[in-house]
Amino acid sequence: MRSSLVATTGFKLARSPSARAVAQRRRLAVAAALACLAGAGAAFGYLSSASPGDDGPMGPFSYFPSE
Repeated sequence: MRSSLVATTGFKLARSPSARAVAQRRRLAVAAALACLAGAGAAFGYLSSASPGDDGPMGPFSYFPSE
């Protein structure tokens, strides 16, 4: 049963958040953290990759010396 002390009218900032609002904020925070992590990983991969003109394309046997 709902408490009669819970504010249901007035400004949104003056009321305490509901359980649904807290869960939505938590989901949004997790989604934002995943997006930031993916962006940081993409930026790291882009910046750490070799330039295309360095040694040519990498192949499956490019780590072995060609004699």
